[in-house]
Amino acid sequence: MHDVRVDPWLDTVVHVVASRQQRPNLPSDSCPFCVGGIEAAEPYTVKVIPNRWPPMPNDRCEVVLYSSNHHARLTTLDSDNLVQLVNTWATRSEVLGSRKDVDYVVIFENSGREVGATIDHPHGQIYAFDHVPDRPRRRLAAGWKPDSTSERLIVESDGWVATVPSTSPYPLAVEITPVERESDLVSLDTQQRTAFGNILQDVLRRIECFYGEPAPTMMWFNQRPMVSDKRASEIEGYNDAWFNVEIVSPWRAPNVMRYIAAAEVATNEFFIPVVPEELAAKLRGAVPPQSTPPTR
Repeated sequence: MHDVRVDPWLDTVVHVVASRQQRPNLPSDSCPFCVGGIEAAEPYTVKVIPNRWPPMPNDRCEVVLYSSNHHARLTTLDSDNLVQLVNTWATRSEVLGSRKDVDYVVIFENSGREVGATIDHPHGQIYAFDHVPDRPRRRLAAGWKPDSTSERLIVESDGWVATVPSTSPYPLAVEITPVERESDLVSLDTQQRTAFGNILQDVLRRIECFYGEPAPTMMWFNQRPMVSDKRASEIEGYNDAWFNVEIVSPWRAPNVMRYIAAAEVATNEFFIPVVPEELAAKLRGAVPPQSTPPTR
């Protein structure tokens, strides 16, 4: 059963999916994503599988396995593995986005138990919505574009830039975007995809270096809606969409969680103990040594 409800006062959309109560939570006996597990009979580099407990119907939810190595992370993937992963994200965006019942494709990752990852094996997910959700729609309508403030710049490389946003409810937040506007992953050529994978991995390694260990993070991609030309005219800001990735962490210090308080939830106004400009300076300086890819 998939029951979509809309708050009558705030228009907040809530998907009630009772079946997801039955999904596994940190299985201790075996990993379904490791070779020989229920989802991976053979070795693989990158693998896409249907979500067995989808929050939305009609095969619109997928799981992307980054590596058959259970102990790998996005930060430790070798260059070939990383390129294949970026290409897989782009391919699945295009395939799902071409469906008539899909308007918006979200690629995301919950990494770490503190942010709700139910299986430790390195993986992310893709949700294909039959509408454009409220937050990306509002960002499009507002004409979102990269922040050029130098005080919040982390790194610029091969046509891509990573910055700390000036306002975020999270103590750590980073945005990655192309310097020249591109609307989505599908639009990127081979060189752009390789450069994107490199800066994404660079930023995630800096975050690990900043905390001194792998930290819980959430990551999601903001792309242009996948709608027909006729319907595109109905979406404000559609033609100016600028692809970007947001990465956030709930840690305000190593192993110290920053919890959203009742007053913040009640008012949708937030109180952050971390100064964005100081965070950017620390991430600029958090240059880790070259990581050695894990053995397969």
